[in-house]
Amino acid sequence: MKFIVVGCGRVGAELAHRVSQRGHQVVVIDQSETSFQNLPTDFKGRFVEGQATSMDVLRRAGISDADGLAAVTSSDAINAVVAHIAREEYDVRSVVVRNFNSRWRSMHEAFGLQVVSSTSWGAQRIEELLYQQETRTVFSAGNGEVELYEFLVNPELEGLPLVDLIPEKGVVVAALSRAGRAVIPASDMLLMEGDAVLVSATLDGSEELRRKIRSIYQGGAGGEKNR
Repeated sequence: MKFIVVGCGRVGAELAHRVSQRGHQVVVIDQSETSFQNLPTDFKGRFVEGQATSMDVLRRAGISDADGLAAVTSSDAINAVVAHIAREEYDVRSVVVRNFNSRWRSMHEAFGLQVVSSTSWGAQRIEELLYQQETRTVFSAGNGEVELYEFLVNPELEGLPLVDLIPEKGVVVAALSRAGRAVIPASDMLLMEGDAVLVSATLDGSEELRRKIRSIYQGGAGGEKNR
């Protein structure tokens, strides 16, 4: 497959190298010739010097038959414009943009673009890691608005109906694994020690889930099991 990476800073160079190592054809665009020095010496793609908003530069990079384009410069405006051109003028199938300044993220979303905001996502991950880890993140969707979390059932949770543990809002149970077999559990299923429960949750939902688990560990009112 053929991919174009716009911007050869640290993110762009790393991305281009990773995609190239998988055997794909990669072209890197940057307006500064010295930026190409960020590429590893074993990079097997090619690069085009010039302003990525220029139609001539994009054509020289092979945008007319590109399978995907990633705009990862430090300019949110350039990323949005290039991505819009790729999608609307050249019908590039897969277009992803980097959001550099989180205050401009709405601009990308207004264009309907697939956005990766390392600032927003990174801040949220650090926030989560500051909390007690009753759950662990196994997958992050979008920019972290919804994530998959896993928690293991300890002895304190055994015998508790799953429905009593899951918050009413912001959390959906995806699967429960028991003795190596995964199922989509019924809400009234009783938990057993060693179960691994996978949930899809918002940040608020995951924190409420953590609160419920903590209250059970601490013997609070939320920790009463069926008797």
